[in-house]
Amino acid sequence: MSAHQSKLYRDEAIILRTQKLGEADRIITLLTKEHGRIRGVAKGVRRTMSKFGARLEPGSHVDIQMHSGKTFDTITQVEAIMNYGEALTDDYQRWTIAHAILETAERFTQQEEEPAPQEFQLVVGGMKALAEKRFDSSLILDAFLLRSLSIGGYEPSMTSCSRCEKAGPHRYFSLVGGGSVCMDCRPSASATASIEALELMQALLKGDWETAEKSEHRHRREASGLVTAYLQWHLERGLRSLPMVERA
Repeated sequence: MSAHQSKLYRDEAIILRTQKLGEADRIITLLTKEHGRIRGVAKGVRRTMSKFGARLEPGSHVDIQMHSGKTFDTITQVEAIMNYGEALTDDYQRWTIAHAILETAERFTQQEEEPAPQEFQLVVGGMKALAEKRFDSSLILDAFLLRSLSIGGYEPSMTSCSRCEKAGPHRYFSLVGGGSVCMDCRPSASATASIEALELMQALLKGDWETAEKSEHRHRREASGLVTAYLQWHLERGLRSLPMVERA
């Protein structure tokens, strides 16, 4: 049985992905504000061009009513708050970045029904920033990935050595070693990192967009490479959607 007290409950959610189920139904994976990640069944949505189905597309921010069930909860009502997916479909780069954000959110919420309010706010904020073209979309993605790592307890060190805490900036970056490492502590398989790329990563993590926006193109590319490698290392298997992302 699902852990919910009552049979019927409401929540705010963002749709992470959908899968076909039988002839007419879909399984909808949602990240909710109060109940964490949930998989719900939307019955009959593939038979008709229903408004119900249209509101359950990846990237949609919705107000949802669910009915607890033994295996899956059933989605009984959906009100649209904002369909970010729709706002992004005409732009391939931003659309692939949105998918990378949604996939990352699913990977960082491994336990179903375990509240993840910070990750929820992060996803909504990331999708909103993308849809409004607030910042460079690659920067939005890297900020999202770094903050997801931080919420998950894997924040990479950027300003001091992750091993001996000697103040940096240091020229080496280690996936195994937790980020920045000094000369003395660096493991053999360390990447060299420019000070500018590390400063950019720190700015993205802290939400210092002014600094981030001033960064040079080559440092953005370098930071993206470090963030992606660090994320893939911690997730143990890569994200399907990341290689699709077109980095400017």
